[in-house]
Amino acid sequence: MEQKVEHRALLAVDIERSAGRGNVALQRIREVLWEALRESFGCAGLEWEACLRDDLGDGVRVVAPAGARKTKLIHPLVHELTARLRAHNRLAGPATRIRVRIALHAGDVCLGPAGEVTGRPLEVLARLLDAAVARTALAEAPETVTASLLVSQHFHDETVSHGYPGIDPASFHRVALAEKEYAANAWLHLPGATAVPPEAVGPGEADGRAPVPTPAPAAAPAPAPAPAAAKMINKASGHGVVYATQNGTQNIHLTGKP
Repeated sequence: MEQKVEHRALLAVDIERSAGRGNVALQRIREVLWEALRESFGCAGLEWEACLRDDLGDGVRVVAPAGARKTKLIHPLVHELTARLRAHNRLAGPATRIRVRIALHAGDVCLGPAGEVTGRPLEVLARLLDAAVARTALAEAPETVTASLLVSQHFHDETVSHGYPGIDPASFHRVALAEKEYAANAWLHLPGATAVPPEAVGPGEADGRAPVPTPAPAAAPAPAPAPAAAKMINKASGHGVVYATQNGTQNIHLTGKP
């Protein structure tokens, strides 16, 4: 059976520092994440059972249903998810607290007869999810921040940049990615944070403009050349009178014959 190609919105989530917690804690945080995602998709008006889902072990990859509005994956879905994780963390012990990295992208994917999904957009989604800039931003954010969100340039252009209700374009900051074979711009957002760490943003990136090079400081004017040392040049022939002009040259004028 021939594969179908459809344009789909894609979401991936990965739990921060999930390794080393032990099986009991890992199972608990997985249950919390899956339940929070299911409820958040429902709040966004996206049918969870209609999504194509892949278990990543310490995370989830979701292919949204055909025709799903991409804006809903940011608002209210991301906001609902982070709120649920904050509520869980307030009562959880250190081993079962959850913070996550979220990636959003969209593109044409191939859909197989058994529900399998392949295509370049999934590779881009994986690079966004693993990006060092998102890891660093979340690690350096206050504990009350439960997620970092990284969206592709394509996803940003079709959702964030329009300023739809519930989405503040000024809270997204452009960052440059270079992950394996993938190099591109993306947009970083920390739901609930007051600002993105300065090291995550380059000059001119906060407002979406291309980085502006910092002008080099103006060179100091060259000092005026020092006056040349005065030279005395004696000129004489026969008998005469010697006198000096302003430039220090001496001239001898003859006054008469001997």
